[in-house]
Amino acid sequence: MDEILRHLHSIQTTAEQELLSASTQEQLAGLRVKYLGKKSDLSQAMKLLSGLSSDQRPLAGKLINETKTLLQDAYDRKERELSEQETQRKLARERVDVTLPGRRLPSGTKHPLTQVMEEIQQIFSGLGFSIADGPEVELDYYNFEALNFPKDHPSRDMQDTFFIRDDVVLRTHTSPMQARVMEKMTPPVRFICPGKVYRHDADITHSPMFHQIEGFCVDTHITMADLKGVLYLFVSEMFGKGTKLRFRPSFFPFTEPSAEVDISCVMCKGKGCRVCKMTGWLEVLGSGMIDPNVFGFVKYDPEKYTGYAFGMGIERIAMLKYGIDDIRLFFENDIRFLEQF
Repeated sequence: MDEILRHLHSIQTTAEQELLSASTQEQLAGLRVKYLGKKSDLSQAMKLLSGLSSDQRPLAGKLINETKTLLQDAYDRKERELSEQETQRKLARERVDVTLPGRRLPSGTKHPLTQVMEEIQQIFSGLGFSIADGPEVELDYYNFEALNFPKDHPSRDMQDTFFIRDDVVLRTHTSPMQARVMEKMTPPVRFICPGKVYRHDADITHSPMFHQIEGFCVDTHITMADLKGVLYLFVSEMFGKGTKLRFRPSFFPFTEPSAEVDISCVMCKGKGCRVCKMTGWLEVLGSGMIDPNVFGFVKYDPEKYTGYAFGMGIERIAMLKYGIDDIRLFFENDIRFLEQF
């Protein structure tokens, strides 16, 4: 019995000292195996009970269990202590100084074509125009025939068309929305129609896919003066109030008379430069009075109603507005270009 008491006292003293000096969780885990595991000295002491008398055995067993409980409590205290120390070290490493100014994340912006498109829509919306949207895969009837492009007429060669079938095309302009809107509505109608269009053409000023806005107005007593007034206001809002405007006679199958619209060069202010080829003028859009033949397709009375139409390329407007000389920059997604907007 005395031998067991001495052995237990020795184990308790040594274990408490080693547990107290442990500085890491790894060391503490090793001590737990050493003093509280199945092969520990404390577990081996249980084997000594067989050599004791039946009177001594209960007392010795009680002392062994009490020693085991004391060592378990010492282990638990040390584990909490080391855990708290690790938590404090982690907090110190990951501490956030809330008094520091925040790091501002870079914000994205809208694509320059989107910005110009929205600006154009805002200008015409302020003039009372509604916005219509239509299919990019279009019937030949709406893309050509209903706009006074007769079948096999040379005027169809004005636009290099992507054909899906003989009667289905990728729309070459947003003008088909003229016929689609007028079929469903009676005058007065006043709409702009923005969207993507497709033509078989590609160089520094042309892209196989680009964006247009078609605008048109139909009512009684609409004249060329109304068209000029709308376009004068648009140009002054888009390019500045000092921008001059001129109309040149032209031809479009769905307008008569037709006119190309030029503005005074935004680069040289009309003085003449390389961009305007020393003329002082830049072409921006096409326009004209809606041909009475178009009214025949939508069952409008050409003796009662008149109207005007105009169309412009968004890329063209953006290139002039921002001084960009290569249309491909809009589609290459070079961040050095895009972040300027």
